[in-house]
This record gives sequence, structure tokens and C-alpha cells, in this order.
Amino acid sequence: MPQPPSLPSLAQLFADDPQRVTHLSWQLAGMTFDWSKLHLTPAWLGMLWGMADQARYGDAVAQLFAGEIVNPTEGRAAEHLAERGFGSADSVALAAARRQRMFGLIDAIEAGAFGDVTGVLHIGIGGSALGPALLMDALGRRERRYKVRVVANIDGQALDEAVAELDPATTLIAIASKTFTTSETLRNADSAISWLQENGVDDPYGRLVALTAAPQKAVDFGIDETRVLPFAESVGGRYSLWSAIGFPVALALGTEAFDQLLEGAALVDEHVRTSPPSSNIPLIAAAADRFYADHGAETRGIFAYDERLRLLVPYLQQLVMESNGKTARLDGQPLAGPSSAILWGGTGTDAQHAVFQLLHQGTHLVPVEFIAVAQADDDQDAAHHRALLLNAFAQGAALMAGKESDDLHRRYSGNRPSATILLDKLDPRTLGALIAFYEHRTFAEAVLTGINPFDQFGVELGKSMANAIDDPDSRAGFDASTRALIEKAGL
Repeated sequence: MPQPPSLPSLAQLFADDPQRVTHLSWQLAGMTFDWSKLHLTPAWLGMLWGMADQARYGDAVAQLFAGEIVNPTEGRAAEHLAERGFGSADSVALAAARRQRMFGLIDAIEAGAFGDVTGVLHIGIGGSALGPALLMDALGRRERRYKVRVVANIDGQALDEAVAELDPATTLIAIASKTFTTSETLRNADSAISWLQENGVDDPYGRLVALTAAPQKAVDFGIDETRVLPFAESVGGRYSLWSAIGFPVALALGTEAFDQLLEGAALVDEHVRTSPPSSNIPLIAAAADRFYADHGAETRGIFAYDERLRLLVPYLQQLVMESNGKTARLDGQPLAGPSSAILWGGTGTDAQHAVFQLLHQGTHLVPVEFIAVAQADDDQDAAHHRALLLNAFAQGAALMAGKESDDLHRRYSGNRPSATILLDKLDPRTLGALIAFYEHRTFAEAVLTGINPFDQFGVELGKSMANAIDDPDSRAGFDASTRALIEKAGL
């Protein structure tokens, strides 16, 4: 694999430092982070203080935790931390009060205020759907008090599949939209209301719950204000699962589990708030991301060796690429170097038999991240989980060691970087900590790169053009290829 000469030999780094694993492994909130198979040298680590100081990382963290404006292009704070107890006193108190409002609605549901309830259809898109879907898939496989289905895509097939296992007579519909103007979400909501009406529900609007930062728009839509669960406009969609967007999770898994989710995230918050750069785990991880980006790595592979985390990669794709896929610096100047890596990945041994050929013998520099869980939670023979973990650890070892051969077809160059995150177990507290780690890592990378991770103007152009393209009078302004496709599809 072609590599810049500045990338040292991983094998030599281990030989030079018998304590390398100790020096580059950390424990936090039920997780072990092993960064020893990355090309991090003592000299580079010694530069980390200077890198963080030059980027004013400490100031940026202080501003984030104080609830100050860290999203200058939109003039906003980023107050998802207030949901976990950090920020301005007023924002923390308001977040706690709103959470109690959500818990109160859950108590009313459980007390029968909505009659018999067996399920929830959660409608959102982006962070309003990816977060709840991840949490329910990861934590709700064994114990859930209500059936939860999440729909995001405007494709009618997605809605068909979501409602297939729900009883319209006993289903609540949660409409999750920060602005309550998201076209895909409102289209799906209208169709879900029609589904209730067509199946004999006399008062379909009485089955609706709104999760939004624009409560008046939800009331105007027809939802009673007692069933509107607000959250702050300063909580971005991809950071919103901690807020009212987590309503179906708190309902299905219980409010105690939701509190534990927040507690796990708060452990990482406190670590970031109090740790110097030399032991700040998300900062070190972000600096390693910049290291490889500067060495030509355009992608980062993430592979979860646990079926319960199969939705983690799409969740992280939005978190990282919507946050840090930018071309402009905070000062408005063009970004001189590469922006965030493209995230991709898969699940466990499935991925080994699909994409690992490229990772082992391809010509691309791809830092790989393995995520595994030490404690199993299945009903099968323990040999299943043992084999799963051994495969995860063996892949990292193989990427580093490689294998020599006179036959180029059978040669593995080795010296390929990987990191491993090992969770003690997968429960609400640990999953909350894992997600918060990635949030802070994303923020730290943005600070080191000099960009704003909290706006997402790149999403807006496609939305506006999708609206314009539906107007025949506006189509003349589109390119010939697009006009031909519209005609071919009969639109």
C-alpha cells in the first residue's frame, strides 16, 4: 500500500516501547479505548498540547459548556449538553423541566389517558429519526413495554413497513421535527393520520404527540398543547436524542433507562470538561483523525462487532459528516486542508466477508475502528460471542502485522492502522457514554480544523431545489439531464 514516508512502522513502534499499549489505552465510563495500533509517536503526542493550544481548544470547550455561542454562522449556542446537566443555569433548568414534562406525559399514557396503547409510530428524519432508531435497536431487543417503529424516508415503502406490525387502534404517532416544517416528516405524518382514519380511529389527532422546537407550529397543525413536547432551538437535530426527540425511547424502555442514558453521556462530558489535552480521550481521537486526514486518508471505516450496534454507522455518518463536512473556516476563509473523513463501515463478520479484502490488500489508507462488547446478551452458546470477539481482535492484529509472500496475490503489506473501543456491556449508561464520546470527538476535530460543526447549510440546497423542481414553471432552469429524467419518470 503506498504510504507517505512519514508513517512509521507500527511493529517498530511496539518494539521501541514495550508499554505502548498502556501509554495509548484509556478507561472511561465502562469503555476501553485502545489507540496503540495507530501511527501515533511520542513526538507527535508531545505536540498535542501545542496543537490544542494553537486551536484554542480549551476556550472552545469552555464556551460550549457555558452555553455561549459556538455556532456563529447562525448566532446560536449548541445546548445539547444542557440536557445532560451542563450549560447555563437557565438552560439546564429548562431542559430538566421539559424532561419532567415528557416523563409526565409518559405517566399519563401508562395511566390510560390515551386508552389502550401498544405501540408508537415515530416519524422524523435525520437526527430526529436516526437517534431513536439506534437506541431502540440497541437497547430494546429484549425489554420494551411498547412496540416502536421509526419511519424517516419519504418512500411509501418505508411507511408501509413501519405500520405493518402496528395496530392503528392502539398506536400513538410521535411527529419529530425541530421546525415542524420538514417536508418529508409532514408528508409522512399526513399519511399516518390517514392510516388511522381509514382504520376507524375517530379522533386521529388525539393520537398525536409532537416533539419540536416550534411548539406553536405543532399546535397549528392540530396537536393539543398538552401533547407537545418542546426542546430548545439551540439543540441541533443530530444532537437531539437527549431531548424530547428521545420520547419513544423513554416510553418504551422506561424513564429510568432514559436517565441512565443521560448519566452515561454526562460522565464523558465531565471527562472532557476537566481533562488536560494529554488525557482527553475525544481530543486525542480527533487529533488522530486529523493526523490521518493530513496523510491522505479520505475515509474512516467503523465496524461494530455486535448486531445491536448495526445502526451505529449511519448514526455516526450524520453526526460526523453533517458536522465537519465543510469548506469554510470559522473566519470565512476557504479550508486549506482536508475536511472530515468520509465515514463508512458495517457489522461484525458480515463486513469481513464483504469489504475487508480492500482493507487488507487495497491501495487506500483507511484507518479502521472496531467496536465490540465484552459481555454477550443472547441466548446462544457462549462460543458465538467468543468467536465474534476473537474475530474483531484478529482483524486489528492482521491489519497491523500483514504477511509476507513471494506471491503478490497472497501478500499482505500490514502496517495498516486500527483502533478498538471495547465496551464492558451494552446498556443505556454505556451507550450514552459512547455516543457522547463521538459527539465530543466530532467537536474537537472541528476545533482543530477551525470550522463550525453546528451548522449544515449543505443540506439546504438540495431541499430548496426539490421544492422548485415540483413546479413545472421552474423546471426550465434545471439542466437538460434532470429535465429528461423528470419526463422519463412521468412527473
